[in-house]
Amino acid sequence: MTSGPGDVEPGDVEPGGREPGGVGPDGADRPVVVSWPRPSIAQVTLARPERLNALTFDMVGRLSDTFTQLGADERARVIVLTGAGRAFCAGLDLAGHVQSKMARSRGPAERLRGQERFAAMVRAIRTIPQPVVAAVNGAAAGAGMALALAADVRLAAASARFHVAAVKIGLSAGECGISYHLPRCVGSSRAFEIMLTGRPVDAAEADRIGLVSQVVDDADLLDRALDTAGAICANSPFAVAMTKKIMWANLEAGFDSAIELENRTQILASMTADSAEAMRAFVDKRTPTFTGE
Repeated sequence: MTSGPGDVEPGDVEPGGREPGGVGPDGADRPVVVSWPRPSIAQVTLARPERLNALTFDMVGRLSDTFTQLGADERARVIVLTGAGRAFCAGLDLAGHVQSKMARSRGPAERLRGQERFAAMVRAIRTIPQPVVAAVNGAAAGAGMALALAADVRLAAASARFHVAAVKIGLSAGECGISYHLPRCVGSSRAFEIMLTGRPVDAAEADRIGLVSQVVDDADLLDRALDTAGAICANSPFAVAMTKKIMWANLEAGFDSAIELENRTQILASMTADSAEAMRAFVDKRTPTFTGE
C-alpha cells in the first residue's frame, strides 16, 4: 500500500463535470485546483494544505482525471504541478487510511486495486504529451515523491525534502514508479541507499545528486517554475511533445533502437510547418511564431 494559484478560467471543470479544486462558493473542499497563471500554462495545485496535501483515494482519482483531461486540452502546452501551503505532498493520508482500515477489513484484491489507482496517477503524468514541471515546496514524501519523480522537470524550494520511508512501516520502498524513476535520476547506488534507509533528502543534496535541476528560494519557486514552463512554451509544440516522448522511450531502448527512433522523429519534425517557420525566422532574425502544425 502506498506510503506515506491563480484563478480558474470560466467554464473549466474537472472530468465528469466536477468543479476544479480548492474551496468552491458552496464551501466544499476541492482538493485539486486547476488554474491558468500564464498563456498556455496550466497549473495543477494539490489543495489540502491543512493535511500537507496528503492524498486520499478520491484525490488520487481526481488528480489522474485532471492530468488526463489536460493532456487532451490543446490550450495546455506545459503543466506546472505544485502544492498549496508549506508542503508539496505528504503522500498517503495515513491517518484517514488507518481509520478506514479499522472500520472494515480489505482483502488482497481490493488492496491491489487501491495500489493500482495510485500507480495510474503517476502513469498519467508520464503518458500525456505535455511536459510537466514539478515545483516542489516543502515535503515530498511517499507517493508525493513519486509524483515529483514522474515529472519531466523538477525545481525545488530551499525547504524541499524528498522522503520515501515505506521501509520504516514494513512496506517496500518500490511503489508508484519510485524504483523505476529514482535510479534513473541519481544512479542505482544512491537510489538503493535512499530507499533502503528511508532517510530524507534535503534540497541541497537533491541539487547535488541531480534529483532536481535547480534550487531556489521558497518565495521564488512558483515564478521560476512558470518561467521554465514559459521557456518550453516558446518552442514548437510538436517538437516539445516529440522530445518528451523520445526521451522517455530511449531511457528503455538499446543504443541502436534509440538512434533509429531519433532519426525517424527528426525527419517527422523537419517536415512540420513549425520547422519551416523556425528556419525562416532564423534567416529573418526574428522570433518564430509557432502554430503546432
